[in-house]
Amino acid sequence: MANLGESFRNIFKIQELRARLFFTAALLVVVRVGSHITLPGVDAILLAQAVKNQEANTLFGLYDLFVGGAFSNAAIFALGIMPYISSSIILQLLGAVVPYFQKLSKEGEEGRRKLTQLTRYGTVLVAALQAWGVSVRLLNLDIAGLPIVPEAVQGFGFTLSTVVFLTSGTMFMMWLGEQITERGIGNGISLIIFIGIIARFPHSILDQFIVSENKLLALILVGLMTAIIAGVVLVTQGTRRIPVQYAKRVVGRKVYGGVTQYIPMRVNTAGVMPIIFAQSIMFIPQTIATFFPNSEWMQNVAGYFQYTSATYSVVYALMIIFFTYFYTAIAFNPKDVSENMQKQGGFIPGIRPGKHTADFIDNILTKITLPGSIFLAIIAILPAFMSRFGVTPSFAQFFGGTSLLIMVGVALDTLQQLESHLLMRHYDGFMKSGKLRGRMR
Repeated sequence: MANLGESFRNIFKIQELRARLFFTAALLVVVRVGSHITLPGVDAILLAQAVKNQEANTLFGLYDLFVGGAFSNAAIFALGIMPYISSSIILQLLGAVVPYFQKLSKEGEEGRRKLTQLTRYGTVLVAALQAWGVSVRLLNLDIAGLPIVPEAVQGFGFTLSTVVFLTSGTMFMMWLGEQITERGIGNGISLIIFIGIIARFPHSILDQFIVSENKLLALILVGLMTAIIAGVVLVTQGTRRIPVQYAKRVVGRKVYGGVTQYIPMRVNTAGVMPIIFAQSIMFIPQTIATFFPNSEWMQNVAGYFQYTSATYSVVYALMIIFFTYFYTAIAFNPKDVSENMQKQGGFIPGIRPGKHTADFIDNILTKITLPGSIFLAIIAILPAFMSRFGVTPSFAQFFGGTSLLIMVGVALDTLQQLESHLLMRHYDGFMKSGKLRGRMR
């Protein structure tokens, strides 16, 4: 513990690192402030009363979680950074099937620059469409017959201003994220999502202690959550290393190769994406049902997809396992790894280069992805399981699911960057070994 405290003190001894931390903190404060500035024309008091009865376990609730409550506040940052994430995912999926995008991904720095530009254009388009949808939702939202948007300001002007403000807010947040990545510490886009989720944590704990009659049980729940976080960290860092031998090459008077390196294959290669995909689909029935409150058939269908129902948990878990394999296949291509290895004169001991190497890597990837996908499924359904035992919905979200995986992933990434800055300047890191390491075999 003393060593850890010394490491944190060392952070503020390095002027550049200290400046990066303060810069990051300042921009994240801007993000949180923007999440509470209501759009022009929206009655903030009526809005606050309307969102109290809003179902948290819908697509709207999921979106609001990612943007730190800005969506329910109808703030200028209501769309958050999610249109940028959506645009990035779309281009990544297109890169797996469209030859043009595959070519760009292999053109090095120039290709990445073009993909970044296309992602920004896509962000504007996605944000504008979502902003129009938000304006329609606000126009149709009322409380006890009183519209959230007064009739005097309803019309094309309100829709246009909402689209402009929300799209501009998303582009501004995207710029803030890029500034944090370049001049701050950590990945800016990820930190913006992280700060939105973590901002709800103190309020969630307070709610749980207020609701719980047994305060000791509430403390036990906090301890259990800590153990679950430790398990998520273990699996997130878990890696299977495949040894790769490089043949010796003589170029002039220098000898290259002749060393053994490793291909790190993560147990959870897909990260949080399978849960996001599956959760988005699972919330669609209930979200659609909210638009048809008088349809008995729609309400019956939505009943099977209640957040705490057994049907929901089983289907949700199976979809996560499917999307884990699907996204892993997109993110990690054994054939490309095998070809690049062969071009550099590398080979896996005992395995013939080419197709045999690709099949060997694919076989290992398939085997280690199975426990990773099952773990993701368990973590995803854990909040629903905990909510059956008196845990408040807001606090149950931190026992697993998207929020926990994002928080752990971003925290580890930021901690690794801090570690690298300390080690570059010959300070002790956060671990006795001097670096953060995953569980490797």
